[in-house]
Amino acid sequence: MYRIGIIGSGHVGLVTAAVFADLGNRVICHDSDHQKIVKLQKGIIPIYEPGLKELVKKNLKAKRLIFTHSLPKVVNNSLIIFICVGTPPREDGSADLSSVENVVRRITQNMKEYKIIVEKSTVPVETGEWIRRTILMHNQRRLEFSIVSNPEFLREGSAIEDTLHPDRIVIGVEDKKAEKIMRDLFRPIKAPLLITNIKTAEMIKHASNSFLASKISFINAVAQLCDKVGADVVKVAEGMGLDRRIGKAFLNAGCGFGGFCFPKDLEAFIYIAKKAGYDFGILKEVAKINREQKQILLKKIEEAIWIIQSKAIGVLGLSFKPNTDDIRFSVSLDVIRLLQAAGAKIKAYDPQAIPKAKKVLKNVKFCHSLYDVAKGSDCLLIMTEWDEFQRMDLMRIKRLLRQPVIVDGRNIFDPKQMQKMGFIYKSIGRG
Repeated sequence: MYRIGIIGSGHVGLVTAAVFADLGNRVICHDSDHQKIVKLQKGIIPIYEPGLKELVKKNLKAKRLIFTHSLPKVVNNSLIIFICVGTPPREDGSADLSSVENVVRRITQNMKEYKIIVEKSTVPVETGEWIRRTILMHNQRRLEFSIVSNPEFLREGSAIEDTLHPDRIVIGVEDKKAEKIMRDLFRPIKAPLLITNIKTAEMIKHASNSFLASKISFINAVAQLCDKVGADVVKVAEGMGLDRRIGKAFLNAGCGFGGFCFPKDLEAFIYIAKKAGYDFGILKEVAKINREQKQILLKKIEEAIWIIQSKAIGVLGLSFKPNTDDIRFSVSLDVIRLLQAAGAKIKAYDPQAIPKAKKVLKNVKFCHSLYDVAKGSDCLLIMTEWDEFQRMDLMRIKRLLRQPVIVDGRNIFDPKQMQKMGFIYKSIGRG
């Protein structure tokens, strides 16, 4: 059992805190947002993540997990401190590390004994060096400390499962004392453990996300070619995925990737390379293809309904992926704004993301169900592959639509079946 501090109660911080507490550790979780902490102390979770609410409540009750807005309390009651604060992108693609720097400085000022300070936030390579310099600058008592990089590989919507059963655990460390403690901390989680130096661990995170983004953009580029020659990208992807060297994951063609991780990490990796003197041209093309997918979707809508201006378009899905309420860098929101700029009237529904979408989208009619969205719409646009959408009553949808048009940005239906049912059905890369 270890005393663990978590600084930052966002998605990564909350999941990390809840899982470590459930494994028997004593976890104290901090956030600078006082109202968020008050809610968390009552078991009210500010994000939607399957299973997280129950896990937090269980460990609050067992007193293995507590929440505080006092950072000194976290430092004084923890041996291992995970930094899980935001690293948002700047305009040039670089990561804003001001929150990381501020937290490190405050940890150092409140240290009274040896601490292990762990980078959990996604940070560029060499951040560990800056953390070390910051600690040395403010460590007036000359206390012993260790720095560790432990990048997260959580997928929103399956974050608890990914934490308990990860493909790998990466620990970047440069002293034996911290390595021994970190090995022991992760011992209950049965997964391959990779020990590297700090810079290598930092690189693994950005390289992994950029490679996955590249797979998505590659299959989307293939989809464009499939549309031109009459091939089916779903079958192409199936054939590719059966090759064990390639694998089937992240070969789903669609309207592009969003979320806070892939777009941000891709741009950050391009910036890191540029700063180091390397032109990472392949990743620039990955980002370009992803941007193009939104325009391709608009063209498909025009092919189906001709004039967009004044048409009612129903949008299914606002979150960037299913099983989350996260709308950051959501492709759906970008497409809605493009449609509004073209004069469309937008109706929208999402099982979880409407409260957050209401704060950023204007002149959108938010509906209580997917059938309310379909009623009287000239076109139904599928932007997120929620299970609820895949199970929809298609004949009912057909009766509710003003004209039977579905533009499917996630390829959740079979084109031949949809055409047999009388739909004008447009999908991505399926001829």
